[in-house]
Amino acid sequence: MSSRTFLCTAAALLMATIAASAASLQLKSFKDDLFAYPALLSSSDNGAYRVVDYREMRDINQRDEIPERRAHGRYVALGVRRQQQDLSLDGIPNVAVGETSGARVITVYLHGQGGSRKQGVDDFTFGGNFNRIKNLMAENGGLYLSPDFPDFGEAGVDTVATLIGHYAERSPGAPVFVACGSMGGALCYRLADDPSIVPRLGGLLLLGSMWNDGFVKSAAFKARVPLFLGQGSRDTVFPVASQEAFFRSVLAAAPNYPVRMVRFETGTHGTPIRMTDWRETLNWMLSVR
Repeated sequence: MSSRTFLCTAAALLMATIAASAASLQLKSFKDDLFAYPALLSSSDNGAYRVVDYREMRDINQRDEIPERRAHGRYVALGVRRQQQDLSLDGIPNVAVGETSGARVITVYLHGQGGSRKQGVDDFTFGGNFNRIKNLMAENGGLYLSPDFPDFGEAGVDTVATLIGHYAERSPGAPVFVACGSMGGALCYRLADDPSIVPRLGGLLLLGSMWNDGFVKSAAFKARVPLFLGQGSRDTVFPVASQEAFFRSVLAAAPNYPVRMVRFETGTHGTPIRMTDWRETLNWMLSVR
């Protein structure tokens, strides 16, 4: 057997193991009544594309004690901080919440321009949505990671790939979900073509982020890695029309591809990080992987 054939076979076996593990896992409820999407305005493509009602007065001003800085207490559960560690792996600063070995599922958040590992573990910003994903991972025997990385290019993806590889090896069979906010999407698309990472992926989440026409030629696309796109209709950084065109291009390339898009009507650049329903999205990805 050639080395190339061996690697391909090993990757296929790893993907099969992860798929079997994912199929048997669904995340338990955590504050679903508070974080479920508001009214659905429209839906198409058998529910793959949805337009969700978003209102700043309700979804920021009524949800936050201090708008955009501190969510009301009912949106957070701070006991999860007991499972949170600020670590360094080969010089890579990262915050880990939950099981650093033997995890059933792993979720990684990659921040955008000007962010840091601290953004992804802030319990009170973005309406408490980061506190929710921390609790979802901790309550389901999972691991949540929020790392620092040097840039959004090759050095950045090498750093993130090293981090994912380390924790994934300590949790064999755990599907890895990578959520990328804003410019962090550049790393998501680079990871989509990384042969060491793709077999481990349970899904990619682009939150107020970019599009990449090359995705349909990537290893992740060929492996049918689930893809979620969340976008505000008033995003001036990455216009929603371009993201919608990308969504259509994925379905055009593969009509049954596991892709979903949620358009938050009147939402802006940071809205998907605040409003994306982590549990619904990850459970969908776990069910189709």
